Amino acid sequence: MKKGLLLFATLSGFLAVALGAFAAHGLKTIAPPELVSIFKLGVDYQFYHTFGLIALAFSAHWIPSKLINWAAYSFIAGIILFSGSLYLYAFTGAKWIGPITPMGGLCFLIGWLLFGAAIWHAKLPE
Repeated sequence: MKKGLLLFATLSGFLAVALGAFAAHGLKTIAPPELVSIFKLGVDYQFYHTFGLIALAFSAHWIPSKLINWAAYSFIAGIILFSGSLYLYAFTGAKWIGPITPMGGLCFLIGWLLFGAAIWHAKLPE
């Protein structure tokens, strides 16, 4: 198990709850509905990949592979780039942020592929 990864996941989960609450209550009063929806999409993906980080941390106990570490780094980068860019866009409306979001999505995809590759190569009981 990876203690640092679990601690990061707890922080990410805390922030996702706080940001989700802000989107549901505070953001509605200052942003149009389409930007609130974009912000909530960032929260959703942050949650999904926070749970993915928890799965990686526990999987590291049975799968001693550097691929697990790289998958975790990819998820963290995805949270920052994908969710972070959506949060920033919802606050600013700046169009230049748009190209950052797909890079975060690519990080998520790479993370899931790396996680799968680590499982595929692991010597686990059937």
